[in-house]
Amino acid sequence: MSASARALHRAHTAIGGWLLLGAVSFLLLPWYFLADKSVLQALPGVFGGADTASGAVQAALHGKPWLWVALLGLVIAASGWRLQPGRTQGRWLSVGAGIGLIGLLFSGFAIGAKGWSFEWMNAAFGALAAGQFGIGLGAALTLVALLMLLGAGVARLGYFRGDVFVASAVIFCGALMALFVALPVLRALAGAFFNEAGDFAVGAVWERIGNERTWGLSCVVGGQRCGVAWNTLFLALITAAGTTVLGTMIALLAERGSQRLKKPLNMLALLPIITPPFVVGLGLILLFGRAGIVNQLLEAAFGITPTRWFYGAFGVWLAQLFAFTPIAFMIMRGVVAGISPSLEEAAQTLRADRRTTFFTVTLPLLKPGLANAFLVGFIESIADFGNPIVVGGQFSVLSTDIFFAIVGAQYDQGRAASLAMILTVFALLVFVVQRKLLGNTSFTTVSGKGDAGVPMALPDGLRRFILGVTLPWLAFTVVVYLFAFAGGFVQTWGRDYTPTLKHFITAFDMQWGEFGLVWAGTAWNSLFTTLKLSAIAAPICAGLGLLIAWLLARTEFKGQGGFEFGALLAFAIPGTVLGVSYILAFNVPPFELTGTGLMSRQD
Repeated sequence: MSASARALHRAHTAIGGWLLLGAVSFLLLPWYFLADKSVLQALPGVFGGADTASGAVQAALHGKPWLWVALLGLVIAASGWRLQPGRTQGRWLSVGAGIGLIGLLFSGFAIGAKGWSFEWMNAAFGALAAGQFGIGLGAALTLVALLMLLGAGVARLGYFRGDVFVASAVIFCGALMALFVALPVLRALAGAFFNEAGDFAVGAVWERIGNERTWGLSCVVGGQRCGVAWNTLFLALITAAGTTVLGTMIALLAERGSQRLKKPLNMLALLPIITPPFVVGLGLILLFGRAGIVNQLLEAAFGITPTRWFYGAFGVWLAQLFAFTPIAFMIMRGVVAGISPSLEEAAQTLRADRRTTFFTVTLPLLKPGLANAFLVGFIESIADFGNPIVVGGQFSVLSTDIFFAIVGAQYDQGRAASLAMILTVFALLVFVVQRKLLGNTSFTTVSGKGDAGVPMALPDGLRRFILGVTLPWLAFTVVVYLFAFAGGFVQTWGRDYTPTLKHFITAFDMQWGEFGLVWAGTAWNSLFTTLKLSAIAAPICAGLGLLIAWLLARTEFKGQGGFEFGALLAFAIPGTVLGVSYILAFNVPPFELTGTGLMSRQD
């Protein structure tokens, strides 16, 4: 059997497998989401109760005939599967998968728990006898199977060079980006254009955010504070600049400095990235807070009364520098390591000294990394919630205002959506500017075989300057983490420094009970939940990331530019906006995810 014949046979088998998965999911798995039962607990009831029944039983016995469209689509696709590979088979597969997908998605968004989701449908078609809840395992797997069949059909029609795997992967990833990025963000931002009565009103956005609290500039003319939008933008700019500079310095020292410093630098620089931002904020509070060591020393030495001077813009900026510099370091380290030594050697051969070579050859080649590091630092800053809420004090930013608008006493979804729109615009503007600045410029330094030259050492003056900045910063990092660690071993920080283990006992106590080991500590549930969600999310995120990277780097297809932009756009949207968007978009059918562990795995 030839290679092409084997490829056709594998594709034919894969298509049959997806058809089988779709049929099994529709006939034998619970169709709707089960809030109080696991899938295993619900399996015995797939042919019975309305809560646990499969899609086929729901359509036949429980008043949901619209679900038959899934079976119709699978039957049409199965009819095409029996044909020879070619355009005719592609049309059957595409039509069948399209009918199933469109029918399920339309009915899912149009029909809610109480019937029609829109009043005009109720008036046009009459009241429904039964509604429906969010999709469950059966519906999700059926939709996935239909997506894969659609990809196979598109490939058979001649797109994606006829590669069934590439076509299916692109359509699957595109559907995920549409579902978990485009849909929730657009749905949330649309809420900004509806007034309190639920009527569409363009001016509703400005009514909510066109005020002194959002855009005020009183701090410029001597007032107490500026608007929350300007606070966010200013903080993001100085954080991005600071993290980019520090990350670049540490990367240069790690790659072009002494080899003895390489491992310690890597460990210290990456320490903040493996710990939550709250840990950094806690360490800084123990150092500079009102009861912190610094204020106590100042009071003891000079009689200066402790104040809350650290809480505010400076405290948030310092905490964000700690939290996001490691990300800039990781970006810049790869860029520095990828610079071709031959270009530096060529400049030195033409009698340029190391300082001239660095600023005319090395530094320009760092521009893509600098721009990317700045973009990442900017987006991380505007999306950061932990540091502003811990050390922000009276300094408000958009992320905290969005949070309080949606979960606070005011519960104003319209204001949260309007503020999220500002945050999104800020992120997209920087994203577009970065793409425009680098989009038409080539920075390639190596082609063909890799260069085995020796990288140029840093100029002496620059090396001393970098050492003078980075070593104190890294030492400061160690101090912050030591204080954050030590805070758990004293009675009350700032008042009673008696060593104790009671905090750990309260959090992680274990006892023997009547039925065995009892996890009596207050923190065990949180720890187990965190580990469980991380263990589930990590391989899924890694797998999808590798798949998207492979599609962009190793394949070519029409629309690849738009696909890449969509993938990068998922990063450009701040996490705070996505969080609010998920709350607003995924609390009603067909995707009811709010309040479940699935919400924490979408990033």
